[in-house]
Amino acid sequence: MTIRRNEIPAGKKELNVDETLILKLKYDDAEAFRKLYEQASPAVFGYAFSILKNYEDARDVMQDAFLKIRSAAHLYEPQGKPMAWIMTITRNLCNMKFRQNTRMAETEDTDLDYLGCPAEVEDIELRLTLETAMKVLSGSEREVIILHTLTGMKHREIAQLLKMPLATVLAKYHRGLKKMRVSLEGIRNE
Repeated sequence: MTIRRNEIPAGKKELNVDETLILKLKYDDAEAFRKLYEQASPAVFGYAFSILKNYEDARDVMQDAFLKIRSAAHLYEPQGKPMAWIMTITRNLCNMKFRQNTRMAETEDTDLDYLGCPAEVEDIELRLTLETAMKVLSGSEREVIILHTLTGMKHREIAQLLKMPLATVLAKYHRGLKKMRVSLEGIRNE
């Protein structure tokens, strides 16, 4: 993998989740659930991990998110933005997990090693982005970059999801990219 100067590796720019899969869940379609899981699970896991900074908690939230998606599919209103709905569920479950845990430990190096598992993050560029984000970004910068990188959500959608002004989201995104760029250039120069 070659990292050019001023270039941050990113995952898929646009995660295309088929909205009809959620609609089929209303009728308990197991195949639709499997396909939805395949399409969205890396983004759900990455987003949960970026918030919780703990592999096991992120796995639990990912599983809970898909159970919630399946059970709440009848409430989904098609608007052409299924990932925004999925990420809202994920974020709410992460917040619940924070409230359940009396303390949150700092990310250990061993937690980052789990990211190599093919079930979670297969793409090496995406894994490098996640690892760098975990190490150098603040929590809100990490959320904004992970949401944009993993799900392809637009900044305006991220602002709505995180209940932040658009200008704040853009500032956090650009500040975070700059931090990651500096960190990745340091790695490359070693």
